[in-house]
Amino acid sequence: MRAHLHTGWRHIPDAARGMAAALGNFDGVHLGHAHLLHTLHTARPDLGLAVVTFEPHPREVFRPQDPPFRLTLAEERLAALSALGVRHVFQIPFDAAFSAMTAEQFVTDVLHEGLGLRHLACGTDFAFGHRRGGNVAFLAERAEELGIGMTIVPALADAGGPYSSTRIRRLLQDGYPERAAEELGRPWAIRGVVQHGDKRGRLLGFPTANVPLGRHLEPARGVYAVTVRLPDGQAWPGVANIGRRPTIDDGQESRLEVHLLDFEGDLYGQTLSVALHTLLRDERRFDGLDALKAQIAEDAATARTYLDRLTRTGL
Repeated sequence: MRAHLHTGWRHIPDAARGMAAALGNFDGVHLGHAHLLHTLHTARPDLGLAVVTFEPHPREVFRPQDPPFRLTLAEERLAALSALGVRHVFQIPFDAAFSAMTAEQFVTDVLHEGLGLRHLACGTDFAFGHRRGGNVAFLAERAEELGIGMTIVPALADAGGPYSSTRIRRLLQDGYPERAAEELGRPWAIRGVVQHGDKRGRLLGFPTANVPLGRHLEPARGVYAVTVRLPDGQAWPGVANIGRRPTIDDGQESRLEVHLLDFEGDLYGQTLSVALHTLLRDERRFDGLDALKAQIAEDAATARTYLDRLTRTGL
């Protein structure tokens, strides 16, 4: 069941008030986030489960010169939170005006009066308000004064330390989508709208859907076995290249180009979700288009074998 999305904190309908809400950015919606939500639901199973998050991510506002880093954009994040049983997502626009709000204003005006929350949950390092002036101790004190319950949830950890979006980003950048999937609880996916490319893939015999990386993190460059989910919910096996296409050397920015195995149809303008399963090979330059075409055929066959095995084993 899809969560109700509220793109603000004012004029919230009565049916969405009185929730138990987890607070945070929820980039990636990984197992640590799932643990936070499960702990909150266990503490207050009588209340509807909600999330208070921000869009764009504060780092995008304060450090716009940094390379894109997001694991999940708003639509993918909403889908992942919905799958965890969240009923309402309060997605607060994060801009200069909101960043100037004091910690006191955030608790009183937004959480208490605006959203009408009855119980809160967050990690031990949650910080909020102007210049991150509010911490967990302040939040717990003010929540108690306002009659709001509070659950502070220590981070879920394994032998490598706490689960975190930062750790998952590093795994993807190092070329380990399988390990990232273990920490996310699902394969990592890039969601975007198919744009027109140079049609070179079609000339090579492998038509591709071109999906800009946009604000997504760029994972390790190379060729991946993927699953592509179409807007109608169908899932197709595929092979994707992420990078700058050094053989063609068109000077363009990195992109995701995905070939859907055994698919026929027009995907231009459609929103695809491309889940990365394994890195088949690193990006490299070939001696001409014939060599590239032969390698693409080999990549497609390798991806098909890998994905068939995934399907048979039920992974």
